[in-house]
Amino acid sequence: MEIKFLLVDALNLIRRIYAAHPGEDCPKHTKGALESTIHSLQRALRETEPTHAACIFDSHEKSWRHDLLPTYKEGRPPMPDELKNSLNDFKTSFLEMGITSLTFPNIEADDIIATLAHKTAQKDGHAIILSTDKSFLQLLSKNISVRDHFNKKNLDRKHVEDKFSVEPEQLIDLFALAGDTTNHIQGIPKVGLKTAAKLLNEHQTLGNIVLKSDIIEGKLGEKIRSNINEVALFKRLVRLQTDISMGLNLKTLRYIH
Repeated sequence: MEIKFLLVDALNLIRRIYAAHPGEDCPKHTKGALESTIHSLQRALRETEPTHAACIFDSHEKSWRHDLLPTYKEGRPPMPDELKNSLNDFKTSFLEMGITSLTFPNIEADDIIATLAHKTAQKDGHAIILSTDKSFLQLLSKNISVRDHFNKKNLDRKHVEDKFSVEPEQLIDLFALAGDTTNHIQGIPKVGLKTAAKLLNEHQTLGNIVLKSDIIEGKLGEKIRSNINEVALFKRLVRLQTDISMGLNLKTLRYIH
């Protein structure tokens, strides 16, 4: 049987739906968001028809990225208390739908999803990542797709080329150069996405940019040369891990219609 694995970025789905619901942080607001999330997940299951499915949550503990960059994710708005206290209700509802929720201490949901997607691809299956997080676009391949559930479309290579002006394989280098404000990763000062894309279109890889930094003229060349050590760190931070050992058997994540 060919594996078709739906990997749900749970908090991406829940928090977007929660934010779209009018009202204050109260039980009624959370209940409405829960009902809408269930309906959304049911629609995702109908649209993707997976053989396996899982909802992956962050553990809200510091990860290895915080060890490398103490300010990682600094400044993000905190999750509303009522929603945070109700996450077990979401997990219970997902389980009643036949979907297991996964959380691992000190491991970010993004890395869990990336690892499961990679393992699925290695088995010549197909992984569908349900998320609007641009970080997952670095994983795009013939066996891994990213789906924008809210706009009912897959974010494919053309989407990446149109939005970022680079290939999916260059996104890690792009985000290392330009930074990722969502996660408080600085990137090279004053180098935005357009400049980073231009550099990559000219030199193909971050490694080539570093090697040729001496011939890059003006302030841009100076900034690259003075931030070579930092950009190597940024690249490590933005790259999703695909080799985490979790001791999971895919059989336990089968989705029974």
